[in-house]
Amino acid sequence: MDHFLSKAHGRTSFSAEHEPVLRVRPGTGEVIGFETNDAEYEEMDRFKDLDKVTTPFNPVTGPVHVEGAQPGDALAVTVHGIDFKEYGWSVSIPGSGALTDVMGEEIFTRKIPIDEAGAHLTDTHVVPLAPMIGCIGTAPATGGNDTVMPSYAEGGNIDITDVGPGSTVYLPVRVEGAYLFIGDLHAVMAQGESTFVAIETEGVAKVSVDVVKDLPLRAPRIETATEWIFVGIGDTVQESIKRGYEDAFCFLTQEHGFSKEDTYVLMSATVHSQLGGPTGSQDPDPLHPFQAIGSVTIHRVPKSIL
Repeated sequence: MDHFLSKAHGRTSFSAEHEPVLRVRPGTGEVIGFETNDAEYEEMDRFKDLDKVTTPFNPVTGPVHVEGAQPGDALAVTVHGIDFKEYGWSVSIPGSGALTDVMGEEIFTRKIPIDEAGAHLTDTHVVPLAPMIGCIGTAPATGGNDTVMPSYAEGGNIDITDVGPGSTVYLPVRVEGAYLFIGDLHAVMAQGESTFVAIETEGVAKVSVDVVKDLPLRAPRIETATEWIFVGIGDTVQESIKRGYEDAFCFLTQEHGFSKEDTYVLMSATVHSQLGGPTGSQDPDPLHPFQAIGSVTIHRVPKSIL
């Protein structure tokens, strides 16, 4: 790593009102390490009472000011690696996730050992690690975006499994310098995160940054070795799907020169969609802060058709 940002720089919002802790030039290949925090899960395990938890949920480390990034550009964040502690957490938070009715009102916690063999989920189940970043985003034009819910056009708690080593995440730039934040590392997570909590762990995400000039995005996009992935953010789920498909359509027609007719046919045969993370697209009801409104979807364009 060329730069290391400790978890002491954890923030409770994505906002340009936070003073940058690092300023970098884009395109240098310099690797920045973002250390993250999982102290809230330690406290839930200790107290079994949310009212006694003092650590903020999903703190994000940053921000990093990227020189030359201007509104209307896109920030390209390439993930080079993710290092973990020797354990993570599985936690059931009352009122959160799709299984809240069957899990009840008690806090359940399990400490999950992590080693070279994988994540030891139960006495008999060890699964391979699939490192990923849950929270990644830039600052909005004004104010601050929440680090828990919902997901935003600028990113946030998007919880998409493809945001891992080898991928590049493209985020809209809304303010000069972009202001990049990263947090919420997962050792492994099922797509969609049914429980709202994956195998959460403290660690260090190692990334580099570049700027794509004049690429206005209305939602994040992700590049992997084999796919371009377009994030749909909308209320309802049908609107989210529509927006994600439209962004994929514009990518193929405007950025790759396909006719709209060819794009239509190609998408009907090759572009797959899934539910994205569980955090929704709208601010939740304050009385039910962990219940999502709206939806995040993902739409996969294979590079083989380009």
